[in-house]
Amino acid sequence: MKLILAEKPSVAKNIADALKIKTKKDGYFEGTDYLITWAFGHLVELYDAKDYDSKMARWSMDNFPFIPQEFKYKVKSNPRNRKSTDPGAAKQLKIIQQLMKRPDVEAIISACDYDREGQLIGDSIIYRGGRQSKPVYRLLLNEWTPGEVQQGLKSTQPNRTMKSLRDSGISRQWADWVIGINLTSVATLKYQKGKGKALNIGRVLLPTLKIIYDRDTEIEKFVPENYFKLQAKFQTKDKNEYEGAYTEGKGEKFKKKEKLEAIQKAIQQKQGTIVDKIVERKKEFPPLLFNLSNLQGHITNKYKGWTSDKVLKTAQSLYEKKLITYPRTSSRALEESLTGKTAHVLKTHAADLPYKDEIKFMKTKRVFNNDKVESHSAITPTYLRPKKLTGDEQIVYTAIKNRFIMQFMPIAEYEETKLQTKLEGQDGLFISKGRVQLAEGWKKVENIQSKEAILPFVQENETVSLIDSKISSHVTKPPKQHTEKTLLRVMETCGKGYKDEENEEELANILAGFSIGTPATRAETIKKLKEAGYISVKGKNLECTHLGRKLVETFPVKSLFDLEFTGRLEKSLSDIQKGMENKSAFLKQIFTFTNQSVERIKADQQGIIKEIPAKTNTEEIIGKCPACGNDVIDAYIGFTCRDWKKGCDFIIWKNDKYLAALRKKPGKTMVKQLLKNNKTYVKGLTSKKGKKFNAYLRYIKNKDNDYYSWEMTFRKKSGR
Repeated sequence: MKLILAEKPSVAKNIADALKIKTKKDGYFEGTDYLITWAFGHLVELYDAKDYDSKMARWSMDNFPFIPQEFKYKVKSNPRNRKSTDPGAAKQLKIIQQLMKRPDVEAIISACDYDREGQLIGDSIIYRGGRQSKPVYRLLLNEWTPGEVQQGLKSTQPNRTMKSLRDSGISRQWADWVIGINLTSVATLKYQKGKGKALNIGRVLLPTLKIIYDRDTEIEKFVPENYFKLQAKFQTKDKNEYEGAYTEGKGEKFKKKEKLEAIQKAIQQKQGTIVDKIVERKKEFPPLLFNLSNLQGHITNKYKGWTSDKVLKTAQSLYEKKLITYPRTSSRALEESLTGKTAHVLKTHAADLPYKDEIKFMKTKRVFNNDKVESHSAITPTYLRPKKLTGDEQIVYTAIKNRFIMQFMPIAEYEETKLQTKLEGQDGLFISKGRVQLAEGWKKVENIQSKEAILPFVQENETVSLIDSKISSHVTKPPKQHTEKTLLRVMETCGKGYKDEENEEELANILAGFSIGTPATRAETIKKLKEAGYISVKGKNLECTHLGRKLVETFPVKSLFDLEFTGRLEKSLSDIQKGMENKSAFLKQIFTFTNQSVERIKADQQGIIKEIPAKTNTEEIIGKCPACGNDVIDAYIGFTCRDWKKGCDFIIWKNDKYLAALRKKPGKTMVKQLLKNNKTYVKGLTSKKGKKFNAYLRYIKNKDNDYYSWEMTFRKKSGR
């Protein structure tokens, strides 16, 4: 009997389905040859500072810097009350430990995600009691389809071969804990006045803020300049017309209008000659396969209301449903060993497409290239076809499937024509460009319309007549504010943004790990910047708030804003994962940096960065707690039981995710009705498809744990 540990219940169910195991028990599945259990992501977490030393329960400058001699782990805390242990995590951890000790279990297989975080999750559970007496193996999969699971279990690797991956995960975790705990605490004590949300200082957070700050500053310092263009309209001998822009070699933009006015006057009633005609047939290749950052950028730019965090969560859902491959990847190509499987996937999805006869599987370097794959290949659909998707899942899945199919469609082709027209007595030329799509190719997949500009058929040395001319005035435009798409791009390339998506040097940097954060963490970083109040969102644009600007301009640890510095740290983590760098050396560097940064903040003479006004309003009583009967009050973060310090967990969060998905926030009236009547009638809820509806909502305690969940029912129609 072998015990398989999955990262989440949904993945455990996928493995059970693949092995045709249907017997489900409390916390695990049981078959003839396998037991399958699961975590809920991290079941254990690092100690809080106060767990090491009780004096750390109170923030004091004298307590910092604080770096533990030995990093310790505990069962995950209850998110509603960090003073207590999460009961669900504690229960599941106990079940896993009992299963590992079963006499009939001869080996353990970690089936957590194949990345540094997944390795850390599995190892932190399996080795929680120290060395494991039973052999431990690693299941390394890129998707959870039945075929992959069955094949993967035949080729598991000894878990000891994953030491470098685990070291990278531990290094990331300890580094972020040390920097976050020390610098957030000291910065809040030094620069914040009043009680409230702390000044969040992080290794990835601050350089990302600096990217947005720099763009905002660039826009503010931009000085617009006027420029002018001279446009002429010509007529051929066949009475066909075309236009051209005047240029003198440095382009068609002129700072002085007077010069163009003189030229315009001189060319009146003049004949022109076509001195050059260039016709080129050009090819357009499809955009490369998606990695996570590109997928997030594509969706957030195309659809209103989407964030990179939402794209990641939706892609994760599709991955757990076995419909796409591993989403947290930085690669835009596939491993060369996947050709056979890719051909099968393509055949499955091409079967009912109207242009299926144009789809041809080919092994090309654009798609299959080991040199451009880091850990995980690009995101593609699996051979399983979805039966039912939510509206959000449909958007993300369709984008991934279409991008995949595009790779095996004909190359799009167009013809570009460039004419040069010269008028008598002028040194400059009038340039005209035309473009005609010849072959739609891969653009057919998403019905991408090409802009066509058709020029009349003319020959070189042909004479044409000037029939009109005009001078237009223009103003140079400032750079555009960052969107999540452009921000992700800068983070991915560590500030070396580029237009050519196939720039070899920059792609090499990405694959070497030289970036701000990782594909898995960038969305969370942007989300944290919003929650910390450092940036705001206007439409799709991101901009620094007053607090964010002040932090960048006054916080003394400038290296934390330096993209190169953060990029080097991320590259070090990548090198640890590859076995090219030592974990101890990296952590020593982090600890030294933290100690120096704390002292720099302490010595800084800068004043208050963030001031939180004292609250004058008293806590309003909303109703009685259904759990303990005490008062429920309107607190800062939610409607919570007044007895929460004594352990009562009842709370309705003001940013409740279930209600947020229905585009509602819990208000006082709604909560009062809920507490009084055990249900409340809510109007104007919004479905995932955007339709409005009304329903009764109840807030009920779960049978299996101490959490509460929402339950929805509908008013019965009369006459039925």
